Amino acid sequence: MAYVDGFIVAVPKANIEAYKDMARKAGEVWKEHGALEYIECLGDDVPYGEVTSFPRAVQAKEDETVVFSWVRYNSRQDRDAIVAKVMADPRLQGDEWKSVFDGKRLIYGGFEPFLEM
Repeated sequence: MAYVDGFIVAVPKANIEAYKDMARKAGEVWKEHGALEYIECLGDDVPYGEVTSFPRAVQAKEDETVVFSWVRYNSRQDRDAIVAKVMADPRLQGDEWKSVFDGKRLIYGGFEPFLEM
């Protein structure tokens, strides 16, 4: 069964187009190195919960949108190899992302699917 990396981040609404450009570039790199799927989603119905919520998780401000993303791989082993290549890829080096979103509020993790329908 596949392996999935998931990401949630708050992006200032003023930076959405810059984020989309950055995501397209990153997605091309991920896919080129072997990812099966690269998905980026802008929050559309993500209410601010009283205890927990996507906006709370990334400390989203009024002028920010929550972005939910995932990358799918064949396996954890493939993921580890692909991520190593992606992180070393010169097209994704540099700090330009720092002007687009606050990386300190990015949440990510690897997940092993148990059900696909």
